[in-house]
Amino acid sequence: MAAAAAIDLPSTFTYSEARERGLSDRQLRRLRDDGLIEQFARGLYQRSDAGPLDLDLLEIAHRRPDATICLTSALVRHGLSDEIPARIDIALPRSQRPARTTTPVNWHRFSPDTFLVGRTMVPLDERIHIGLYNSERCVIDMFRLRHKQGRDAAYEVLRRWLRRRGSSPADLLQMARAFPHAEPNLRIALEVLL
Repeated sequence: MAAAAAIDLPSTFTYSEARERGLSDRQLRRLRDDGLIEQFARGLYQRSDAGPLDLDLLEIAHRRPDATICLTSALVRHGLSDEIPARIDIALPRSQRPARTTTPVNWHRFSPDTFLVGRTMVPLDERIHIGLYNSERCVIDMFRLRHKQGRDAAYEVLRRWLRRRGSSPADLLQMARAFPHAEPNLRIALEVLL
């Protein structure tokens, strides 16, 4: 019976979802003890047959559905940085509070007016997704937050972005119009580099 209960569960699930499916605490413990599920964070579980999953991002996405990978973490995913961040950079709308996670996270609060600009979705398993800013938004954020990220780092990201096949400075400047404090500096940098 324990194996059948585990098969009926999604690859990752919360304690509440298991309870909604009729599993008791005792049944959950038995599934865990039998090696059919494992707990990867407080109140979050994974089926043992789920395959390789990014459990850190899954924890973040379960805790904050609006979570969006940003800054250095997003730059690495887009091949625009070689830095290996010790903590995952995650943006939330300013109205949301950061979640408590076992995963090391640098929480950033972005304006709700521009939060969705350049935001795409990345599937983590069959039903859970996390936001990821596209490469253009990452370049803009580096210029927008150059006082924190560093002016030289912003220029290096822009150089790398310009070397990529298919990069369009016109599209970048079009998106930058939503960020009036970043656009002038980005325009100047493009004039210097082009």
